Amino acid sequence: MSAKFHLLLFFSVCLVFAVPVPGQDNREELKKKIDGIIATAYKEASVKFPCRLRTFGKAKMGRWQDVENCVNPAHDLVNWDGHADALKKIREEERISHEDLTAIVEAALTARAILYDSVFRVNEKDALMALMPLPNSLLKFLPENSLANLAVFGKNGDLFGSFIGAYPFDRSGGLTILSEYRRMNFQYTDLRGNAQAPTDVFILDSYGVPWRDARSQPGFRLPSNRLLNWR
Repeated sequence: MSAKFHLLLFFSVCLVFAVPVPGQDNREELKKKIDGIIATAYKEASVKFPCRLRTFGKAKMGRWQDVENCVNPAHDLVNWDGHADALKKIREEERISHEDLTAIVEAALTARAILYDSVFRVNEKDALMALMPLPNSLLKFLPENSLANLAVFGKNGDLFGSFIGAYPFDRSGGLTILSEYRRMNFQYTDLRGNAQAPTDVFILDSYGVPWRDARSQPGFRLPSNRLLNWR
């Protein structure tokens, strides 16, 4: 074959790989639009961050009241109805399925979850020994896999084991996915290697993880239910 033929073949291959996949650019633009909405929601929620997290006792356990008075109001600062309407409009204009929209929104919410170091402020003289409490209000905003394998202590400083993850439950004790009566609990691996869960309905400040280990982890993830509660 001639050198001219090889040259033409080379340029043909280059053109094939240079052509964008149909719809790829539109998909990226769609993600950017949705991410912009999610970014605004987080900006609204974090207006008063970081919140002061005071500690008490010999174990330097953080106060559950400080957690609750921080994250619950932050959630309420979000313009949920406005953002839900914007997402609904995007779905109608872009003609994408609710499932596809949900996947993009969930990914954006996870990617923009706020680190605990930006959510709470712990006195520096206590930061090395302080424990971040694990009340229901903190667990309901906990991103998946965050705090995994961190040591779990009681408020007296006793080591219970290592953190596994959070899960929802209803007041009667049965599992549920979404409910106005939903509460969050967590599991931990005890010192014998068995999975355990607190039996308290209100966990409050009975358990905590070291602040020095938790502070760099994603800590505040907005939920999607009020953004996607339409069909």
